[in-house]
Amino acid sequence: MSGTRRGNARGIRAACPALCRAVGAVAVGVGLLTASAGAQDPGVRIGLTYEAGVKPGVMVLPVRGLGGDSIRVMLQRDLENGDRVEIIAGDGPPPLTVNGRSQALNYGLYATLRVAAVVEAVITASGGVRVQVHDVGLRKVADTREGPLPTPLFGDAWRQGVHRIADEVEQSITGVRGIAATRVLFVKDRRVWRIDSDGANATPVSDAGALSPAWHPSGRQFTYSQFASEGTRLVTQEFGGSPKPVAGTGRGLHITPAWSPDGATLVWATGDGDGTDLVARTTGDATTVPVTVGRGTDNVSPTFAPDGRRLAFTSGRSGHPEVYISDADGTNAELLTAFAFGDRAYRSNPSWSPDGRAVAFQSQLDGRFQIVTITLRDRTTKQHTSDGENEDPSWAPDGRHLVFTSTRSGTRELWVLDTESGRLRQLTRGGGARMAAWGPRI
Repeated sequence: MSGTRRGNARGIRAACPALCRAVGAVAVGVGLLTASAGAQDPGVRIGLTYEAGVKPGVMVLPVRGLGGDSIRVMLQRDLENGDRVEIIAGDGPPPLTVNGRSQALNYGLYATLRVAAVVEAVITASGGVRVQVHDVGLRKVADTREGPLPTPLFGDAWRQGVHRIADEVEQSITGVRGIAATRVLFVKDRRVWRIDSDGANATPVSDAGALSPAWHPSGRQFTYSQFASEGTRLVTQEFGGSPKPVAGTGRGLHITPAWSPDGATLVWATGDGDGTDLVARTTGDATTVPVTVGRGTDNVSPTFAPDGRRLAFTSGRSGHPEVYISDADGTNAELLTAFAFGDRAYRSNPSWSPDGRAVAFQSQLDGRFQIVTITLRDRTTKQHTSDGENEDPSWAPDGRHLVFTSTRSGTRELWVLDTESGRLRQLTRGGGARMAAWGPRI
């Protein structure tokens, strides 16, 4: 589909002949944000048509009522952070009037402002919210959503509810679900912390002595490495709960855990001083199965392909750290990152993108680590950073954004990168943040 945003946006169209009025339902707190009427065939999505490389202009109208200003600000920020639309500032032109009464949005004036879609949110009498997405090009409401917001006002669940609304609005406009209602784990002050995707609510969620957190795909628990009296052990913990040791990881070194996409298998690196190897354990099975046989080399930092059939990991088997891929059981291992003999480069800490197309990793360039991606199809690499030290990339669920640790501000902080545009935004404040892991959509 094609079209333009500047003054003649063709509007929000369905990807099939009929305009879809609903894209399904999404949980918002304890309720559902649902289309209010006229749902059509499942799988049909609404999408804004515009020129390639041009972001559609979106205006979020003021929201009246208690908490309305916060809802508007969050919707604007979440849509902007998605990097797929351009937020047009302002309150919009006054509505058309007939016999002195407001009747409808003045779509013609919105078009002159380069607005392709207008988001209109209304707080309902029950404390919920109703959202309408207006197609400026077609001069009509293209999508209507309504659902409750959890209490208390401005609480954590309330904010997540607004984030979910923003994600649905982004999907309604662009056809791609947003990532506002996701969170990031990271290590700071020897503890695991959790932070919202917009940088709010940074909260410690583990005991002291923690390293390398990994999300369970359910989003309800996480696994991390914890210093113990006889080395490091792995523990799994539900949010708000107590850590539970992973069986058989009480002695020696146990680090860099990773869950398979179905949550059935945990893979991690273990060693006793003579190198490290990857091992795997199936949920409910006490048996640990070897994945790599390093023969004294270090094999760490596993990451699963989205289909769960393959792994990428760091290995020193070539004489220095490089990224390898293999089947999930360790067979058919092959070098992913190219090198020349005598090369002193250091490539490690891979993260496999959710769409399966690329692997992000850190690469030592001119003595400093930088974030690089490599495509699986043709092994094309792209360097994404150059300022400061940049390490430990982790993909967002949209397969477009990366979170990583950077010293570009003078201290170690988490930053978010849009891999398509190169736009960066700082996620944490206060220094000392590292080992980020972007969580799944809940």
